[in-house]
Amino acid sequence: MRFLILIALLLLTEGSANASRIGDVGEVDAWGQAVRFFSFQDASLRLALAGALLVGLNCGLLGGYVVVRRMALVGDMLSHAVLPGIVLGFLWAQTKDPVAILIGALLAGAAATGVSSLLARTTRLKPDAIQGLVLASFYGVGICLLGLVQNLPTGAKSGLDKFLFGQAAGLSGNDVMMMAVATGLSLVLVGWLYHDLLALSFHRGFGQTLGLKMGLLHGVIMLLTAFAIIVAMQAVGVVLVSAMLIIPAATAYLLTDRMHRLLGLSAVLGMAAAGVGAFGSFLGNNLPTGPLMVLAGALFFAAAFLFSPRHGWVTRVLRQRRRRARAERENTLKAMHRVLEDHGLAGVSVREGVTLAELSAQRRESVGESGERVRDLVRAGLATVSQDGHILFFTPAGEQRARAIVRNHRLWELYLTHAASFSPDHVHDQAEEIEHVLGEETVRQLSRRLDFPEVDPHGRPIPTVDAIHGVGAATEKGGLGYQ
Repeated sequence: MRFLILIALLLLTEGSANASRIGDVGEVDAWGQAVRFFSFQDASLRLALAGALLVGLNCGLLGGYVVVRRMALVGDMLSHAVLPGIVLGFLWAQTKDPVAILIGALLAGAAATGVSSLLARTTRLKPDAIQGLVLASFYGVGICLLGLVQNLPTGAKSGLDKFLFGQAAGLSGNDVMMMAVATGLSLVLVGWLYHDLLALSFHRGFGQTLGLKMGLLHGVIMLLTAFAIIVAMQAVGVVLVSAMLIIPAATAYLLTDRMHRLLGLSAVLGMAAAGVGAFGSFLGNNLPTGPLMVLAGALFFAAAFLFSPRHGWVTRVLRQRRRRARAERENTLKAMHRVLEDHGLAGVSVREGVTLAELSAQRRESVGESGERVRDLVRAGLATVSQDGHILFFTPAGEQRARAIVRNHRLWELYLTHAASFSPDHVHDQAEEIEHVLGEETVRQLSRRLDFPEVDPHGRPIPTVDAIHGVGAATEKGGLGYQ
């Protein structure tokens, strides 16, 4: 609400503007334009920026529900379907009256929604086919009506063509006030009905068992979305307004798994895209505001797609690479432990080394490949090498990790032979994969379920907790951490 008050202050001084970009002026250097932008000295800039920010906030907020409910094409359908209502509203009032246009657009949106519901109930068409059909049909009617208006004596002065591609610089004070009303209404209703809308978005059946009117809630969110689309068209246009609904919400969807955070992030990203688009339009030469807003949102989405902490492509690649490197280190440690075990030295207090040749034979790879893995262990602080580089020794941390990974492997082998009735000869490969991802709690549960075994299906000893953590660590049967 404080943001809306700030928008109202920006509207105190209204100026006229009629360019497709903000601040349509002569040749001015980029630095001078940037200074003018952040000084907010132009009335047309204040109106355009206020309208753009309101569009970003409202579309971002409602777009969160559109995206999580997998209704992106519904937003696109509504944005195109309201065009005939806009033209009919103009013909009714014989002027570009915001109220008449709003009523006409809402009626057209309601008609499009009704037709979609009717087709869904009476035909075998899938929802996406129905929405595409309604979108194209209503948009075609709107274009035809728009052509008829342009042929009227006052058609050239109607300004309805700006609804197709948007004209943020042409926003009036009344337009921005309408945007502020729509945004305020969305904020109030979403805040009031947040938990009900949460049930609608994720578990409609559960909401019905609670006595919530899911149909009414769906109508409310669709009405708010249609209202947001209508008031945003003047700034962004029919073609691009659905992008302002979807892109900020899709970006937020990659950044968080909690709905309240998604809505907040989506609203912030929508305003950020609007601000960047307005700045780029003011700074550049003949650059329209609406497309720049969408491009800014697309850049934010690209950044989230690449670098999101959990879902980013680059992040996933780096995470997988780290996992593979860790698995290779653990496999090398396990091979060292196996060599010492074959010599009867595993688990004893005397520190013994493993030669590079023994390690390569155990891992069935060349000495050069084993040498690279040894250097990786040394860099990780898990092993040391002799001066000649041919003998490898565990560090305390490396020995602890080696025993832990061997324990994971052998417990899982034993579990597969007992619980899944696998043959002991067919459990090694499965254990090789799972040993690196078993958590400590899972390992404790396996040990308890198998009654704290001492040997694996092949008769090899399973390292104990005391062997891993040293003397004084909690024991499996009596320690506090293993109850």
